[in-house]
Amino acid sequence: MPFDLSLSYPQWQGSGRHENLPRGAEAVSEICSRFAPLARVPPAHGDADDELLHGIHRWPAIFTQFRNAQGILVSSGARRVLTAGGDCAVDVAVIDYLQGVHPDLRVIWIDAHLDANTPETSPSGNFHGMPVSAILGRAPGPMRPYLGMPLEPTRFRYVGIQVGDDGDWELQRELDLQQLDPQATIDGPVHIHFDLDALDPREFPYVAYPDGKLRIDDAIALVRRIAREADLVGFTVTEFAPADEDEARAGSRVIERLCEAAAAPPSQVD
Repeated sequence: MPFDLSLSYPQWQGSGRHENLPRGAEAVSEICSRFAPLARVPPAHGDADDELLHGIHRWPAIFTQFRNAQGILVSSGARRVLTAGGDCAVDVAVIDYLQGVHPDLRVIWIDAHLDANTPETSPSGNFHGMPVSAILGRAPGPMRPYLGMPLEPTRFRYVGIQVGDDGDWELQRELDLQQLDPQATIDGPVHIHFDLDALDPREFPYVAYPDGKLRIDDAIALVRRIAREADLVGFTVTEFAPADEDEARAGSRVIERLCEAAAAPPSQVD
């Protein structure tokens, strides 16, 4: 289904290896702008080495962008959102908003990492390792008053996970977070979080954490199948970290294919 808003959300402060994320976020924004009108979350400044606050590095910049993104989303009235990240934590605001619009929202989290640490369990203090816990009700304390109801764990599925800290696996076991059954029918309103580090780095090396094993063609086929079977109301691309403009152009070709699969109307998805 076509999207009615593209959200440029270039936050890099949640990542521990953030040097190339601004270049990647701008490239993804350019692609997303071809599919729906583009709105930009203003970038916030945050020292790469600043101290922990509430257990999170660069918290003031992260929280400022979170609130600005919420304001843009609410004022847009969008029902289908295509998001250009940035680090993985940009999806906290997006998923919270979409669940307010679609109360029975399902989330498919395509990522090499579980992203289920909390400020208390994270060994790094980097917020891009915490968005899954945040949307499931374990957000940092100052963020909780600005979030709606947590997503129910039964409406969450992982794809492609390979790596996690002890805290990630502990929450996964506690909430019984499941991986997507390849044979399962996918229905209802669905949001896909797509961290590009889920892809096999032999095919897509333009990431800071090259831990994935998912083949590009398989990933595109999965997105296309979800768009065919379900009501795809959200698609977020994160963690594109090209080292130079040549890498940005090469990676953008893959990202464009992913967005085309997500945005195609049903008659073009079959």
